[in-house]
Amino acid sequence: METSVSIRNIRKSYGAVVAVDDVTLTIRRGEFFSLLGPSGCGKTSLLRIIGGFEDFDSGQLLLNGCDMHGVPPYARSTNMIFQNLALFPHMNVFENVAFGLRRKKVPHRDIVTRIDDVLRLVRLQEFEKRMPDQLSGGQRQRVAMARALVNRPSVLLLDEPLGALDLQLRINMQEELRRLHRALDNTFIFVTHDQGEAMSMSDRIAIMNSGKVQQIGSPEDIYENPKNRFVAAFVGHTNLLDGIVVDVEAGGSTVVQSYGMTIPCRCAPNLVKGQKVTIALRYEKVGLARSIESSPQTTVTGAVIDRTYLGSAVRIVSRIGDGLNLTADIADTAQVRDVTIGDTVQLSFACDSAVAVPN
Repeated sequence: METSVSIRNIRKSYGAVVAVDDVTLTIRRGEFFSLLGPSGCGKTSLLRIIGGFEDFDSGQLLLNGCDMHGVPPYARSTNMIFQNLALFPHMNVFENVAFGLRRKKVPHRDIVTRIDDVLRLVRLQEFEKRMPDQLSGGQRQRVAMARALVNRPSVLLLDEPLGALDLQLRINMQEELRRLHRALDNTFIFVTHDQGEAMSMSDRIAIMNSGKVQQIGSPEDIYENPKNRFVAAFVGHTNLLDGIVVDVEAGGSTVVQSYGMTIPCRCAPNLVKGQKVTIALRYEKVGLARSIESSPQTTVTGAVIDRTYLGSAVRIVSRIGDGLNLTADIADTAQVRDVTIGDTVQLSFACDSAVAVPN
């Protein structure tokens, strides 16, 4: 697959603060690629560098194979959708979308045709005469998308565009973005701190922290095979148990001593005997122990100290050792409904559902 964006050893600092620290990654043409991480991790700085709104101190940026050093935003085949949308309040939908085309002196006949096409794409074809204050939040979001897409960028940059929307509208707009991406041949680069948002929409994700890329992969790979403690903790709801490797076996499995327990589990690459690690165990991978199991299990006994009903599941927090808790999200069944605070329970998890990762 062809490369759309190539980032090579890019570094960006603001005084003594390093925002982007030697980042290297490749984004494929037509890919929905997300930059995910906590506030201040460098993801927006990297997006602004791609769009030309920020310069970088060192490294190289290629868009469609062309070096972008010193190339201004208007000369790049990119367009950005900002979190605040930045619609012109005194212009109707048509004029907001037409603004960039008029600046480029596109003939009026072509402007009308292109705006008609893009408004149909975002399903606003009957709203061209409305003012921004006559639109809902979702409609304003789609106007911003239309304004960016009408310029036909090869790379669309989205800087937390759903951050100000309420939950249901966010879900609707996620579906809208996926639909648009399928309908177009554009590369989408999406910045968010919401891991659920990134997981549900992306082809691949780059997890960032402190200016560095921690892991790149598909949503499934990052969720099931985190490479370090930060990724395991940031993505999903995870039990994190400190431990020491006591044995590394062939086939990517290991045995870890943790809080007096010997736990067989999968392991990240290159772990060695005696290494300090973290066992990452997703809440939903832990269940109530049953009499017959089809795969090797680790079973622990604990006292229930908290219980929360989540709708499709019940979250149980159990004390399994001195200061050590284990959290389980268990599908709502008659068996788990009977569990109350103070009960003693046996919890189990498959050995291949626990992953040992470096600290």
